[in-house]
Amino acid sequence: MNARRLQNSAPVTRQSGVALITAVLIVALATILATKIGFDSALEQRRSAGVLLVDQAFQVALGAEAWASSYLIEDAKDNGNEDHLAERWATPIPPIPIDGGHIEGQVEDLTGRFNLNNLVMPTSQGGVRNPEGMRVFQNLLTLLELEPKWAEVLADYIDEDNNPTPSGGEDSIYLSQAPPYRTPNAPITSVSELLALPEFGLERYQRLRPYVAALPVGTAINLCTASGIVLDAISEEQQFSIDPQGLAKQREQGCHPKVQVFTSTLSAPIQQATQQYNTLTEKTSYFQLRAFVTIGTAEYSLYSLLYREPGQAQIRPLMRNFGAD
Repeated sequence: MNARRLQNSAPVTRQSGVALITAVLIVALATILATKIGFDSALEQRRSAGVLLVDQAFQVALGAEAWASSYLIEDAKDNGNEDHLAERWATPIPPIPIDGGHIEGQVEDLTGRFNLNNLVMPTSQGGVRNPEGMRVFQNLLTLLELEPKWAEVLADYIDEDNNPTPSGGEDSIYLSQAPPYRTPNAPITSVSELLALPEFGLERYQRLRPYVAALPVGTAINLCTASGIVLDAISEEQQFSIDPQGLAKQREQGCHPKVQVFTSTLSAPIQQATQQYNTLTEKTSYFQLRAFVTIGTAEYSLYSLLYREPGQAQIRPLMRNFGAD
């Protein structure tokens, strides 16, 4: 009888063991599932909060753009003959507290830089070399201790023909790159296109970038805001670049140097070239706003190219870049 009881109890013990293992597996799976759902939910909340902060930062940056535009409109009404660094628009926007963060920025006169597209003549003239633009850019490269050959390379990159110069290059060179690409044979829209030149490199780009811009062909240089290096590249004399503090001091009172005074100090050939190609001015139409917004963990950068109609108090954004100028 005892043997019969042992035989009957064995299946019950095995069934209890299977049930226990099944219960443990169910609890483990439920725990894993609950953890997964909780993690995904927290991640989705974090992602949604990040998207919301970035969108909020973008709207704040657009507010800074409108603010800068109002300064430029006010300046056009008050002083439409000159644009210089003593004016209100040129004052950096200090960090201003906003809900959950802060915003800061700076408006810059892009015509105070050398326009890379001035290496060629306007399209109506066939896109041929602009000798005055080539001269100034080669001087600028030399002052920055860069090879003057890059003037020819860039001119070949943006001119309309496919005929390479000995120092330049056309599609045959660019198609051999990895990955291959063609020359645009058109004006560039961003100075970052310098990095498309074979072997130009990041170091040269960072050294040159503060002194150049990509603006419509024929845009003149504003002497009132040009750096000392750009001024010396025009005059071919090291005068302003060796004393940047003195130049900044003189500009506290307004435009310096004036076009008439500056050109009177140039040699006759350079003076004639600046007048022939209309390369110098005291007025600006192209400005760049750099706005930096921080809200919570979100950091946002907006670079806006602003165009002010000559003779009109009207601002039009031409281009917006996010994260890079």
